[in-house]
Amino acid sequence: MRIALYGSRGKVGVVLEPALLAAGHAVVDGREAGPDGCDAAVDFTRPDAVVANVDRCLAAGVPVVIGTTGFDFGALNVRAKEAGVPCFHAPNFAQGAVLMMRFAEEAAKAFPRAEIVELHSEAKRDAPSGTAKATAARMGTDPTIHSVRLPGLVAHQEVIFGGPGETLTIRHDTTSREAFVPGVRLALEKVRELPPGLTVGLDALL
Repeated sequence: MRIALYGSRGKVGVVLEPALLAAGHAVVDGREAGPDGCDAAVDFTRPDAVVANVDRCLAAGVPVVIGTTGFDFGALNVRAKEAGVPCFHAPNFAQGAVLMMRFAEEAAKAFPRAEIVELHSEAKRDAPSGTAKATAARMGTDPTIHSVRLPGLVAHQEVIFGGPGETLTIRHDTTSREAFVPGVRLALEKVRELPPGLTVGLDALL
């Protein structure tokens, strides 16, 4: 597969590109080469850059896997449907994060209150994180979200539930961005089979 990678010099891109090459894919820099002639594109950039990158891909008819958070999902979904191009977004591509959200959704049925603490590198621009917002949406209880941005962190989240006489904490830690690689590879394998528009969440592919 020929893949246009947007954000190849970013924190995820520098891990993702060699992994894709090792898997036998051809990878080009999306900003320099553009999406023309590619089978799919991947975007791990910034909220203020992702929309323009995806629009270039839609114009070229190239499906996109999006790891960037903090953009307008609804507007992008409309544009992708109009272009007849499938796109995929996950707030978190780590398998453990997907399980953490599933467990939190289940625990929310049993506990009266919960709060979310999400911790990321100081370079992360959006707060709360996409993972925290997705977790809260699945729980359906409008939990308070606390955002921490500090050097030395990668991506971490805990959901703390409280009830009479007990608490339950569900926590996921990403210690290396290598954790995102299997999820991105799965999305690249599946994205061209998805319907036009934006599909959200690794659960849709698992």
